Amino acid sequence: MPSGPKSSVQKVSKHRERLRAQGLRPVQIWVPDMRTDAFKAEAKRQSMAVSRSAVAEEDQAFIEAVSDWSDA
Repeated sequence: MPSGPKSSVQKVSKHRERLRAQGLRPVQIWVPDMRTDAFKAEAKRQSMAVSRSAVAEEDQAFIEAVSDWSDA
């Protein structure tokens, strides 16, 4: 007897079973929300502190030396 369409829960469950069979496991991580005003303010504060550093030019030279812009 044919069954109806699978629910989203059933599809996700089967997908996770396949991934586990491949030796994978789910991991959940939480990261800062870059859309918040608090994050933006802190990012600006930190970037300003770095740019005013006595070694700002050395730091920037290092970043440029280790950066790969070939795909840009």
